[in-house]
Amino acid sequence: MVYVPEDMLLWDFWLAPRRSGSRDPYHLFYLQAPRGLPDAEMRHERATIGHAVSHDLVTWEVRGTAFATGPEGDWDDLATWTGCVIERGGTWYLFYTGRSRQDRTQRIGVATTTDPSLSTWDRYLGNPIIVADARFYERPDPVNWPDGQACRDPWVTYEASEEAWYMFFTTRANHGPSDERGVVGLARSTDLLHWEQLPPASEPGEFGHLEVPQPVRIGERWYLFFCTNLHSSQRAERVPDHAAWVGTHYLVADELPGPYRLISEAPLVGDAPGTFYAGRVVEDPAGDLVFLAWRSRDEEGRFLGGLSNPAPIVLHTDGRLTVDATALWPGWDPASLSRMD
Repeated sequence: MVYVPEDMLLWDFWLAPRRSGSRDPYHLFYLQAPRGLPDAEMRHERATIGHAVSHDLVTWEVRGTAFATGPEGDWDDLATWTGCVIERGGTWYLFYTGRSRQDRTQRIGVATTTDPSLSTWDRYLGNPIIVADARFYERPDPVNWPDGQACRDPWVTYEASEEAWYMFFTTRANHGPSDERGVVGLARSTDLLHWEQLPPASEPGEFGHLEVPQPVRIGERWYLFFCTNLHSSQRAERVPDHAAWVGTHYLVADELPGPYRLISEAPLVGDAPGTFYAGRVVEDPAGDLVFLAWRSRDEEGRFLGGLSNPAPIVLHTDGRLTVDATALWPGWDPASLSRMD
């Protein structure tokens, strides 16, 4: 079984934290839009946040829409995009991306709840909490990036040694060739509401953008997972065999804030058509780390929009990670990719 909502397209997703070894359900949040859209690309401006729960990461119970756009005229009245959920002292925080009809600029906000079902959320009156800081990040560039200034996909992680949280988000550096500016942005907070933006956690040069970041501690290192569909021209010249994929990859660092760097040119899960995208890492019921992603296309090349099954992550002695992508979707044959080109 895999999770393909009947009435909604599913794409970028995240899971709320769950106590290790507990019988608590997994709470899945995902971007959704009506499945009947005449063009699946229209989903980006119709996005709301769906919700489902599971006890095994395979069978999901739909809980409906958890969060939608703000009132007309607000900073998030066009669409709500990718985010994350964390818990602190019995309060849950939903960090999310918002876009406005007025300028389509991407900004980051937060909503909270004490409802254990995670079904109702209250927007923070001080939103947005993150607008890309021009000291470090690119200003709006409507010529090259008509979808608005890149500032999206927040992921928040606690650093106990500092008693502070770090937020990783998608953005672009304010210098260098346009197709090389993709970086993971960084901000720091001690109260989850007020954030100091910092220089990026990764270096520009390799990608036009890095999407859906997620830092995970594995062994002695921090792994920063990201996805992309845009390699820079210099990367394509330098490593042509590893600059044609669309999918999920990772950077590594010794400390949570970075700096992060590539240790492998090969993606974690990626192929030319981008069959699986925006992967996430989560602990399964047995306590092992597994990888999930959303599937973009079926064997005929039609937009699918469903969540994969979990696949084990293997950590090799040299620090590289691998995933058997065939475990993500029962019956999926990688040879079918030749029929999708």
